[in-house]
Amino acid sequence: MKAIHFGAGNIGRGFIGLQLVKTGYEVCFVDVNTTVVDALKARHTYEVGYASEQGGRERVDGVTALNSLSEPDQVIAAIRDADVITTAVGPSLLSKVAPLIAEGLRQRDQQAPVYVIACENMIGGSKHLQAEVAKHQPIAENWYFPNAAVDRIVPLQHHEDPLYVEVEEFFEWVIETTGLPEAYPRIEGVTYVENIEPFIERKLFTVNTGHAIASYLGALFQKETIAESLTDPRIRRGVQTALYETGWLLLEKYGFNPVDHSAYIQKNMKRFENPRIHDEIIRVARSPIRKLSPSDRLVKPAKELMERGIEADGLARGIAAALTYFDPDDSESSELNAYITKHGIEDALNAYLQLSATDPLGSRIIEHYEAMQQQVNSIA
Repeated sequence: MKAIHFGAGNIGRGFIGLQLVKTGYEVCFVDVNTTVVDALKARHTYEVGYASEQGGRERVDGVTALNSLSEPDQVIAAIRDADVITTAVGPSLLSKVAPLIAEGLRQRDQQAPVYVIACENMIGGSKHLQAEVAKHQPIAENWYFPNAAVDRIVPLQHHEDPLYVEVEEFFEWVIETTGLPEAYPRIEGVTYVENIEPFIERKLFTVNTGHAIASYLGALFQKETIAESLTDPRIRRGVQTALYETGWLLLEKYGFNPVDHSAYIQKNMKRFENPRIHDEIIRVARSPIRKLSPSDRLVKPAKELMERGIEADGLARGIAAALTYFDPDDSESSELNAYITKHGIEDALNAYLQLSATDPLGSRIIEHYEAMQQQVNSIA
């Protein structure tokens, strides 16, 4: 069995590639990082370490890699022979890898099924990738693009060994089976469900929402890591408030068990607090425009709560903190900051969040934003 995985970064090596190897796949990573690609080609192995009390390392064997910039023909040939294709490149780069995937699929034996799974932090990632591939190549009947939800904290890290990666022990990988044939591949550790939407939103509105708010409030109070942020009771209270708000939304929409979901929230708070994971604010807070979009982890649940008559003050505060965030090395942060400086916060709400300053959520965000801006100015 052969698998191609786009994205040889920490998530790719420390999560998706690891599980594929455990299932018995020969894994070929595809990336543009020459150092990582060359090391994988030369060694065919790497190690994954676990940031937990037990610690320990795991050896991942039988892997190789290709450079999508310098070796596109080899990548296409590998796709042509693959059984499974996965990605962990970031939502914005799916359109960049789609042409290579499309050409590899075009050259396949049309009788052989293939499963293309986008393992990204987004709703409907695989279907989005399918649409991008379809721009270059009509989709055949036996090319399957099942949506997936993935969850494992893998912070930015630097090691002497460019292939070593450290991850938390917890992970969740859910794949939707609707539309798949009975003989779909079973990947070790994956949960298969008929309807993935509840699982995607549970993860997005708990893990991603909580992580984001911890980072933006952490930046506001000048913290360096997520774990450090949550030692501050102001930040911890802010994150928990928002997560119990999104919890109400999830219970309303999907009927999750309240006791189970409360335990899920607390489990994730413990994950964020793990002192063995040096998860930097700048990693989690990056790309604020994407995270503030109307369909993402902050604005979407807040709007849906307000529409149901449920208060979303914790989420509004988290959104306001995101609007104060500034990292000159992050292009989205710089763009957002420049827009607010030039046009004001009300226009920014409309342009980036599709919110009016006069509606209840918009006015609440502005109220929090103005109070936070005074704090930022006093610090400066």
